This record gives sequence, structure tokens and C-alpha cells, in this order.
Amino acid sequence: MGMDTDNAPWWTRATGYQIYPRSFQDSDGDGIGDLRGIISRLDYLAGLGIGFVWLSPVYASPMCDMGYDISDYRAIAPEFGTMGDMDRLIAEARARDIGIVMDLVVNHTSDRHAWFEEARASRDAARRDWYVWRDPAPDGGPPNDLQSTFGGPAWTLDASGQYYLHLFDRHQPDLNWDNPAMRAEIHAMMRWWFDRGIAGFRMDVIDLIGKDVDRGVTVDGPELHDRIREMMQATAAGRDVVTVGEAWSATPETALLYCGRDRGELSMIFQFAHITRFWGGPRGKWAPEPFDLVEFKRVLDRWQAALAEDGWNSLFWSNHDLPRAVSAYGDPGRWRVRSAKMLATVLHLMKGTPFVYQGEELGMANAGFGSIDAYRDVETLNMHRLMTEGGMSDAEFLAGAAISSRDNARTPMQWTDGAQAGFTTGTPWIGVNPDHRQVNAAAQLDDPDSVLAHYRRLIALRREMDLIVFGSYTPLVPDHPAVFAYRRDLHGEALTVIANWTGEEVSLDLPPGMETAGTCLITNCERRDRLDTRMNLAPYEAFALLHAPSSPARRD
Repeated sequence: MGMDTDNAPWWTRATGYQIYPRSFQDSDGDGIGDLRGIISRLDYLAGLGIGFVWLSPVYASPMCDMGYDISDYRAIAPEFGTMGDMDRLIAEARARDIGIVMDLVVNHTSDRHAWFEEARASRDAARRDWYVWRDPAPDGGPPNDLQSTFGGPAWTLDASGQYYLHLFDRHQPDLNWDNPAMRAEIHAMMRWWFDRGIAGFRMDVIDLIGKDVDRGVTVDGPELHDRIREMMQATAAGRDVVTVGEAWSATPETALLYCGRDRGELSMIFQFAHITRFWGGPRGKWAPEPFDLVEFKRVLDRWQAALAEDGWNSLFWSNHDLPRAVSAYGDPGRWRVRSAKMLATVLHLMKGTPFVYQGEELGMANAGFGSIDAYRDVETLNMHRLMTEGGMSDAEFLAGAAISSRDNARTPMQWTDGAQAGFTTGTPWIGVNPDHRQVNAAAQLDDPDSVLAHYRRLIALRREMDLIVFGSYTPLVPDHPAVFAYRRDLHGEALTVIANWTGEEVSLDLPPGMETAGTCLITNCERRDRLDTRMNLAPYEAFALLHAPSSPARRD
């Protein structure tokens, strides 16, 4: 049961682009990116071929967690602009065939949201039950041992004598999704945004909204899928929109519960198994295990298989919470350009909707700040305090933060080689990566060999070719420790993608019967026009060959 390619949703051919507004483009010199800045760069995004923008939160917020703590869902944070600016952004983007996808943060609000201020004012408040309150344990401590993602207990004692739940920072109290009035208000807010013309929602930690805290269940709770289905029926039914759920807990076994075509839930989910696979040690992402390509491929291949006939994959290497892709998987030094192109080739030719995180298309790298004072991220600062109190040295923590801190992805977008990378005329809210003198959009816009040009080509190929959008996915050489290779098949056409994931020359023996001539669709090295039984691949070489399949076997 494959997808009907003639009537497939628009988002199957589109490429998404995540904008972290604080760091994208500042229009007024206050050092903080804003909506007018984004509007001024829409032609750049159109030139890249972007189909929709996922906009990290721009709602009113005290910015304790950089906007993921919302104090008013129907207002824009003043540092980002006005609702008029937002409406103009939606309209100007739409005029360029770009949809704006809002970040929906509804697991929690800010503690400065009017709902919470009313809820905490009195145990009898009408909205008291819109949040999660529990009496203290018999010893006066927290109701149970649930921990916050940002470190420490997930409960804070309030003046009322009860504890409130916050799975993130204490300034981010969790909403009570068991309350129907609260759910109805969220649905009304979502419809309000859809009516303003947005193209969809990216749903922050949506796998947490079915929680049962008294049983210690936070993810994949018993009510989760009922809640999502009810939400979609109340808001998106009959609208041609895209919905992407962030689900850290999702597995290939549970994926279709979220995005199966007959489920009435989401278009696709962001899953993170390929990221978290290497967070196995006691310090998680702050001291990750060594990267293992065979394991990495195994995870991604499982996801491709799980969603082969139903549902839909989202494809990404990085976002505002993750390190820069070229730093995580490539080589930001000698092989920056080639490894950035390799990573793009592997991702964009897989089955699913690819997402580009701002600056990824330039090969932007981690900043790797050398001092804790340079960091702004609440998670990094909390973890620094907790881990150094626990005996970790400052230098050891900074070495981990240089790899894993969320701020690596949040340094300003690198537009030019000039002052502050062309991001602002003022002092930026976070430091600019010094490598902007070499790595910037201005230097790449007219360079046919640039990372940017390579992304442009891949995005265009997806728009043009059903094979890339709908073709089946077959892993090749899954046990090769240095090569990521796969084949896509559709209606007698095939595409073979081969990538050397290392900075060394690598010898590759293909399975028998695969040698064939073809047309090179894209490459980051010398052009190749055939597959041979034995091939020597240059460091970080990646290419895609289009050819008629050498055997009749294929999945429709």
C-alpha cells in the first residue's frame, strides 16, 4: 500500500528550513534577530528552493528557555516584532510559495502566563486544574521522584502548599491535558493561527501530553494518541496543512501510531534514535560514546523500513537543540565543504521530508566556546552547575559543551565576512563564530561549487523527481564501517547513493551484479558515470547515479 503519488500531500516534495529567529537576522540593531529580519531574507530562502519554514517560537515570552516558555500564545514577543510583522511574514512567504510553520509548545507554558498566574493565586481558582498540582509527600518533599530534563526535581513547591509539575525548567509549568476546558482553549488558539494563514505546526515534545504522573509515566502515556487525534480533528481537519510532532520517545514500532495515514494524527514525526543512540553513558550527551556508522545506519534503515508503506519520515541531522551537522559527523577543518556536501547528499536523497537547519546549507560549524560565560542556554548553564558541583572540572565540562551544547546551533547566521557576520549592526545576544570570515552566504551565493549550491541542487531534484520522493529504499553494504550507501527504486528507475563517511580514502566492494552505467545526478568530487564491483572513494566522496535497475526485482 504505497502512497498515491498523483495525490500526495504538498509536503512530501517540499524541503523544510528551520529558523531560530533570535539568531537569523536582526533588522533594528538590538542584537536580537526578528521578524522583519526574516522577511528581508525570504528571497534567499526562495532561491534555495525552500517549501516551508519551521519558525522556532516567536510568541510573547520571558525567554527563560528562549521562547519555549510562552506567556501569551496570541501575542508576539516585542524583541521579535509585532503581530503586523507576523502577518506580513506569512503573506510575503506565501507570495514566494513558502509556508510558515509555527512552533506549537503546549506541554507547558511560562509561569508568567495569565493562566498560571490565575491558577497559582488560589487552590479554588477556575484555572487551577489547568496545571498539574499535587500535595507534598508525607515527609514534605516532592510527590514523587520525577526529574526535570534540565536537571533536578520536576516538582516545585508553591506558596499554596502544593507542588506543581515542570518536566523542564521551574518557570515552565506543565499543562494538565486531562482538563477538557484547557484542551478546548488550546484548540481554539490553534484554529486562530490557522485562520491567519500559517501552513502548519511543529509540535514541541508532543509525546509528553498524555502523561500519568501518579504512575511516573511522562512519555507515551495512556491518553497520548487520543489527545493528538482530538486536537487534529478540532483544528486541522479539512485544512491543507503539515503537522510535525517532536517525539523523543518514538520507536519504529510506535511511529505509525503518530503518522499512519488512517490514524487522524500527524503528517510526520521528528524522532531522535539516530542521535540518542550515542548518548548511552551516565553523562548522556555531555560525554557521548564514539560515533559508529554501522549503528547509525542500522537506526536510520530501521526507520525507513518501518515507514516504507505507510506514514512518513522527517529527515534531519541538526536543529536548534543539536550540534552543527558538519561538526557532529563531518570535518569542519580540512574537509568542511566536501563533508558538508556528503551529509546533504545522504540525507536529501532518502525517503521523507528533509529539514535544513539555518546555516547548515553553508557548512556552519559548532562555535565551541572556551568559557562558560559565553553560553546563554539554560540547559547548559544548569548542567554546568550540577556537574561541577558533582566534581567535574570546568575544562572537562567545556569540552563536552563544545560538542553538545544547544548554543552551538544558536550562534548568529553567517551572512557576510563583515562585522558580526552581517547578522546585526549592534552587539549580538550571543557571540558570532569567528569562522564567518570564511564561511558565509555572500561568499557562496554565486559559487557553483559551494555547499549552498549543492543544497540548492538537491532541493530542486526532490521537487522534480518522483523517484526521490516516493521510491523504495534499500540499504546497501549495511555492515561497511565507512560507507553509507542505499538504493531508491520506482517504476523501473533506480538511484544509487554512495557516500564515504570518513576523511580517508576507502575501498568499496559492491554486491555482485550491481556494476552498471548510469547518469551522475550529483557529486561532490569528480563525476562518475558507472558503478563498478570495486570502487575507491575519495575522502568524504558522495554521489548519486541514476540508472535502469539491473534486476527486475523491485517493490512497488
